[in-house]
Amino acid sequence: MIISILGIRGILLNRRNILIMSMPIESMLLAVNLNFLVFSVSLDDMMGQSFASLVPTVAAAESAIGLAIFVITSRVRGTIVVESINSIQG
Repeated sequence: MIISILGIRGILLNRRNILIMSMPIESMLLAVNLNFLVFSVSLDDMMGQSFASLVPTVAAAESAIGLAIFVITSRVRGTIVVESINSIQG
């Protein structure tokens, strides 16, 4: 629960740089993974552990796609500041 709150707080407080905004998302995925494992052990069920093994795969895919978007945005716009990215809508 504390890791999730820190992740949400990190997103809300760091709204200038989009790269730094992606780090709290990873910590929230870590919190979900930890919850899966704890409840799996306490309920004596293997399903939570199987879901916990899939979370790093999702996190790696999200990081790879996000990094590709950051690189393309940086090349086109010259910056990855969030205020300038809001003009991409449409």
